[in-house]
Amino acid sequence: MHTIKIISASALDAASRHKIEAFFAAKHPEGAEFVYEINESLIGGFMAVDGDNYYDATFKGQLTRLKKAEAAETVQKLSGAKGIAEQIRKKIYEYKVDYGVACAGLVTFAGDGIVKINGLSGVRYGELLELENGTRAIALNLEENGVGAIILDDESAAAAGDMVRSTGAIVGVPVGECLLGRVVDPLGNPIDDLPGFDVKKMRPIEAPAPQITDRDQVNVPLQTGILAIDSMTPVGRGQRELIIGDRQTGKTAIAVDTILNQKGKGVLCVYVAIGQKASTVSGIVNILKEHGAMAYTAVVCSTAKDSAPLQYIAPYAGCAIAEEFMYAGKDVLIVYDDLSKHAVAYRSMSLLLKRPPGREAYPGDIFYLHSRLLERAAKLSAERGGGSMTALPIVETLAGDISAYIPTNVISITDGQIYLESELFNAGIRPAINVGLSVSRVGGKAQIKAMKKVSGKLRLDLSQYRELAVFAQFGSELDATTQNMLAQGERTTETLKQDQYAPLDIEHQVILLYVTMKEMLKDVQVKDVRRFNTGFSAYLDTNYPAILESIRTARDITMDTGMQIDEAVGKYKTTFK
Repeated sequence: MHTIKIISASALDAASRHKIEAFFAAKHPEGAEFVYEINESLIGGFMAVDGDNYYDATFKGQLTRLKKAEAAETVQKLSGAKGIAEQIRKKIYEYKVDYGVACAGLVTFAGDGIVKINGLSGVRYGELLELENGTRAIALNLEENGVGAIILDDESAAAAGDMVRSTGAIVGVPVGECLLGRVVDPLGNPIDDLPGFDVKKMRPIEAPAPQITDRDQVNVPLQTGILAIDSMTPVGRGQRELIIGDRQTGKTAIAVDTILNQKGKGVLCVYVAIGQKASTVSGIVNILKEHGAMAYTAVVCSTAKDSAPLQYIAPYAGCAIAEEFMYAGKDVLIVYDDLSKHAVAYRSMSLLLKRPPGREAYPGDIFYLHSRLLERAAKLSAERGGGSMTALPIVETLAGDISAYIPTNVISITDGQIYLESELFNAGIRPAINVGLSVSRVGGKAQIKAMKKVSGKLRLDLSQYRELAVFAQFGSELDATTQNMLAQGERTTETLKQDQYAPLDIEHQVILLYVTMKEMLKDVQVKDVRRFNTGFSAYLDTNYPAILESIRTARDITMDTGMQIDEAVGKYKTTFK
């Protein structure tokens, strides 16, 4: 026989019971058993639980369904009146039955941020659930006899026996320019000790990626300000370029430098910290503030102390914030730092939900986890506003193993990777980019004409130099050609070295590469190459601004410009010591 639970604020009289039982008897001709409970917190009215549906005809529920302003006004009137008990009794006496029907269930298990729910047969994957005490959860497991969900709020607030209702929505975050310059958690709550902001629009964290017909070619460069990247593995607006390498090899430094380089270029930035130490994130935010980059940057922070569910939704929340700008026709750069910790958080939740483990104990849908996130980055067509979202996901490897499960997954999703090598980093070559394993599948389409001209042979020359350098270590006699290649390679390597938080404008990059590739540094000692380049850049700013302006506006390097650079190098060498 079907069981129906009736929960009321006080004992119901016989007439009320008769009406309720007659209402449900019509719905269940086969018969039903009624169980009555009393819960004084409902204030007035009753609630009926009929399988997966519950009928909320309580005074408390009616207040909840009112608009916020009306509810606040009602509570204020009740709180400010004399004789609060009498006012409540009067309100209950005048109360009209206005019930809402929703899909519901009961918590059977709660622990480790996971809840098992009996019921909720109509719930959808990823739907936002709400417990009776206001705690929010996301449905992730749709099982035959119940639902598995992850808790977004305080884990200790959920307990067995709590009622859960479906909301018909998914988790949303505030979006818009109010988030620029702010640090928020994955739910959009500010955590930077600044005044709150007005939320004018919410956007769901999960959204379909733009259709193929809505996309345009990636052919506009997004300059990182890092010479080694802009010359050999260029990034275009709308591209997804992976930054991969062992810990402490400069992955985050490249992402931060790229954000700093967008100052004044009309590109908004979103930095998503996933499972990072709070002190690390604080240091990055301070660097962005010092360089004036927070004015166009939003930071979504889920630290290592946060629960796995919050770390899981962090990149999707950041992507929703970036999407709002993209669909408004703006260019956005988003950094996911890093997806390795994101995958670990998802694995933790999946194992707690009793999902079958696969390779390296990750669940079977781990590829879909990142593909549905990264596919949302795109360059939109002019008909869709022409905005773009450029994604720089970061993945950490262990002992340089790029054939591990998560690295290979993300490599196959992205449009190229920048591989950072520990040996190069420890040898003082920073950024420690491995030329052979780094690639951009957009290539020259994301470079200006001047950069294409000066960097055409760079990758090949650098690869040959590093191979020759290995053989030269044996001390055998080398012919003049090999010695010249080694000398040139050493100077090229020095030119590509770059200090952290010091991005270069594209015109300075072009000129430095032009000088290097034309072998104008032969008479400069290798140890003095970086000092020469720094001084020469400043010399150009002061004495030859027309050269820089020509490259900046024409985006090309002509014969006349080349002759002017030759002249400038000759004059500067006379003063260089």
